[in-house]
Amino acid sequence: MLNPYIRNTIDVMNYLVTGGSGFIGSHLVEQLLKNGHSVINVDSFDDFYHYKIKVQNTLDSLNNKIGFSFTDKESDINNLVSLTGSESYQLCYQDIRDKQGLEEIFKKHKIDLVIHLAALAGVRPSIERPLDYEAVNIRGTQNLWELCKEFGIKKFVCASSSSVYGNQEKIPFSESDNVDNPISPYAATKKSGEILGHVYHHLYNIDMIQLRFFTVYGPRQRPDLAIHKFTKLIFENQEIPFYGDGSTARDYTFIDDIIDGVLKSINYLENNNDIYEIVNLGESEVITLNEMVSTLENAIGKKAVRKNLPMQAGDVIKTNADITKAKSLIGYNPTTNFQNGTKKFVEWFLGNRQ
Repeated sequence: MLNPYIRNTIDVMNYLVTGGSGFIGSHLVEQLLKNGHSVINVDSFDDFYHYKIKVQNTLDSLNNKIGFSFTDKESDINNLVSLTGSESYQLCYQDIRDKQGLEEIFKKHKIDLVIHLAALAGVRPSIERPLDYEAVNIRGTQNLWELCKEFGIKKFVCASSSSVYGNQEKIPFSESDNVDNPISPYAATKKSGEILGHVYHHLYNIDMIQLRFFTVYGPRQRPDLAIHKFTKLIFENQEIPFYGDGSTARDYTFIDDIIDGVLKSINYLENNNDIYEIVNLGESEVITLNEMVSTLENAIGKKAVRKNLPMQAGDVIKTNADITKAKSLIGYNPTTNFQNGTKKFVEWFLGNRQ
């Protein structure tokens, strides 16, 4: 059966993906390349987590076709940039806060559509570094829209977050809900991005879909996120930080389903005009912290040692996506339940332990 995202040779698209060496970005880049398109990957290899993980993500997205040995950060990234230059893929070592540096990329490449995934992530770190989050997530994003305006790029997919919903009591969360009460700087920057995005759509006719991701997990997941962190600690017989009574809950969404939603959003934008939409991408399956730990224990074959701690500032009690709009608008249809997704993650983790 023909993949619906693969076009014939005259319809090959040139996509700019920010954060293309991260968790979600590397999976997206891998799929876009498989589907015959060209990708410009803009990534700053920020120190939020170790650069070697992003280098490996990059290699994995290219199916490890490049022989590589690690030395030090600057040398490794510069070597990776030089090794990955081709007609179909170009890695650009670039911070989105630097508009002049971004402009050189926009001048050099013909870009059909931007998929903006780069961000400073994490609720708790944003409380400690709010001005950094503003600089990257708001100003950096606005730099991209300014360049889209200047270079006539009219299609833009932007990563937002379920964090914008805060601790609202209405469940499940719908795109039409009021999101005026974020409870972390990270969430506030993501809502600001949605608002500013509408400005650029209204003034400059940039068609845009803002995707509210709900707790994405799977192979290559960031090491600071709970499923990855807990898996490592359980496997090593160390204590896991267990916040609250275990009743907090998340709408965990497997990476393959997220990528399917991003690809379908791209397809929708390319085939329609005058678009500004906000769309939830979740699994619509809520898993409590207790259930998450139990599922990991079963997949790993070990019991967790819990270190009970109070709830932390900025944490939301529950997330749950209403995906009715995603289904009707772009044909989104998540298929991976939490048990199967967790098993796939643990298999990847065990196969990639250093």
